[in-house]
Amino acid sequence: MDRVQLVLLGLPILLFCSDVVTLFAPLPPAAPEPDKAAHAFHPGDPSAAADASALVEPQVDGPGSGTTVDLKFCASCSYRGTAMTMKRMLETSFPGIHVVLENYPPPFPKRALSKAVPLLQFGAMATLMAGDQIFPRFGMVPPPWYYSLRANRFGTMASIWLFGNFAHSFLQSSGAFEVYCNGQLVFSKLSEQRFPSELELQELIGSRIPDPPILENLEKDLVLDDADADADDAMRD
Repeated sequence: MDRVQLVLLGLPILLFCSDVVTLFAPLPPAAPEPDKAAHAFHPGDPSAAADASALVEPQVDGPGSGTTVDLKFCASCSYRGTAMTMKRMLETSFPGIHVVLENYPPPFPKRALSKAVPLLQFGAMATLMAGDQIFPRFGMVPPPWYYSLRANRFGTMASIWLFGNFAHSFLQSSGAFEVYCNGQLVFSKLSEQRFPSELELQELIGSRIPDPPILENLEKDLVLDDADADADDAMRD
């Protein structure tokens, strides 16, 4: 076996092993929470008061205050850039709004099948490399197609790895870009089969943001003023 064959054989195996390790690797530990006791506020300590004021996030009051928008998108479909653009647009258009980005997972059958793809890849490669010992253990004679694939084992292994990765990526994608405003669905890419435009999303969210109390009181005052003016006109007549 020359060096070219070793490279063609070792590269798919190395990439396949890296996929398996990434698939079954544990999640990274969560970021440690800040020590609340260390940052406790003491009334007589000015430095502690300064630290406490620095730790408190500034509250932005605006027309979007109290409104939460959830952007649930397919992370494996490279929709994160679109979601970030929509997030910045909403935060600029409605100061104080809270926009949450979240992955929209595929259905459970597709997730289960995506977990099985690496195992099928490993089984196919093991059968290709040691089929002469595997088939007799099950009381079977190696079929003719096995010898045809084994004659070009390096190309077959590369094809197994490529098609397996394609199937794994397809099964992990949901194709979703769903927009929720205060828990209510306002736009669904799964239903519309398209992305919302920035102007369209701005109108959808703006129509569901309640009027601030100042505007409500102003409208009531205007209505009362109009009623008083009409009463005065009626008395003069």
